[in-house]
Amino acid sequence: MGSPLINLHNISYQYEQTKALIDINLTIAEGDFLAIIGPNGSGKSTLLKIILGLLKPTSGEVLLFGKPVNQFKEKERIGYVSQKSNSFNTGFPATVTEVVRSGLVKKTGLFHRYPANVNKQVRQALKSVGMDEYSMKNIGDLSGGQQQRVFIARALISNPNVLILDEPTVGVDSKNVKSFYNMLSHLNREHNITIVLVTHDVDAVSKSISHVACLNQRIHFHGFKNEMDQMSDEQLEAWYGHAVRKVDHQSEVKS
Repeated sequence: MGSPLINLHNISYQYEQTKALIDINLTIAEGDFLAIIGPNGSGKSTLLKIILGLLKPTSGEVLLFGKPVNQFKEKERIGYVSQKSNSFNTGFPATVTEVVRSGLVKKTGLFHRYPANVNKQVRQALKSVGMDEYSMKNIGDLSGGQQQRVFIARALISNPNVLILDEPTVGVDSKNVKSFYNMLSHLNREHNITIVLVTHDVDAVSKSISHVACLNQRIHFHGFKNEMDQMSDEQLEAWYGHAVRKVDHQSEVKS
């Protein structure tokens, strides 16, 4: 197990009278590929916003690289691809290079010049997601899956230690889901990037993933992926509130 990068201690969050998260304890270590799974309304996106410092928990503490989230200043160490990227305005007049380059704003500041080697950084980021040949294409001319790869490259250009993705396969053609997960696995294993993948779909649990956290207001399970594979469908159904099936995208792609 690598060094802890993200620690959640007794996190709870409440919207008015609605309890979204209850007593969450979770540690994400260096090198993990963690899938946070759960049904709609289970608190997954809320949990991400708390990790990123966009929401303040009702109670509990978030530590990023050993520092309280409100004191953590090295924002470039965490890359984030939100759900909103899945509904990107296809008419937006920007090239792939321009979109990826804009990911450096978090590191350089809005009114600072890009570094002299910015073009090399863009190429490296695009190459890491298999999109280097599309550098001069308009972002709106790409497929949903290709756009997702570009947004991941945008998050990678500042060389983060952690990459967080919220529902990344929404808008990705089903026949390309397997290659998309293979790409994430490559980033995790070859580039040593810790990945946190959030999905409501239990089918997203693939061989690429090392750890799973089952969230439905509370953490019902957190451990190695192969430990979850040994659990009965009845246990998963009790957490989800409806029938689920475990599918491995490495061997099967849902149509």
